Amino acid sequence: MNVIVIGCGRFGAELASRLCRKGHQVSVIDQAAAAFENLDPDFRGRLIEGDVLSQDVLHRAGIEHADGVAVVTNSDTLNAVVGHVARTVYHVPNVVVRNYDPAWRPIYEAFGLQVVSSVSWGAQRVEDLLVQPDIRAVFSAGNGEIEIYEFRVPPRWHGRRLNELLPDLPCGVVALTRAGRASLPTCDVTLETDDVVYFSTTLEGVQVLHHLFKEG
Repeated sequence: MNVIVIGCGRFGAELASRLCRKGHQVSVIDQAAAAFENLDPDFRGRLIEGDVLSQDVLHRAGIEHADGVAVVTNSDTLNAVVGHVARTVYHVPNVVVRNYDPAWRPIYEAFGLQVVSSVSWGAQRVEDLLVQPDIRAVFSAGNGEIEIYEFRVPPRWHGRRLNELLPDLPCGVVALTRAGRASLPTCDVTLETDDVVYFSTTLEGVQVLHHLFKEG
């Protein structure tokens, strides 16, 4: 896969290094040559120094043949513009942009860009770990709007039914693991201590469930 990473700060350098280690062909663009020092010493991709808004710089990086472009600078304005150009002018099939300031997310979404909001996602993850350690997120879709959570059934829930654990809320059961074997349970299955329930829900839904589990 041919990938261009635009922006070689700590975020971009980590991304480029990871892609390179997986065997992808990676080109990195940054306007400051010193930024390339952030890359892993074993990085073997292409380095292009220059203005990321320059058509010549984008061409030197091979944007016409890129399978994917990640725009991950610390400038939301730059990320939105370059991401939009990569998608609409060069028709890159997979464009992902980094959102630095959460207030800019509506702009990215208006452009129809795939967005990763590291600040919003990171803050939500820390909040989850602080206030609801009994429910662990194992998968996040988008920027955390929908997540899959893992909940280990405590002794006080032994013998109760799954539909008591997950009442009429915006959530869905993904799987139940018992003694190492996973299944797709029915809502009336009887729970046993140390069963692991995986369910999907919104952030608001998991907050309601957290209070239910704590009180139950």
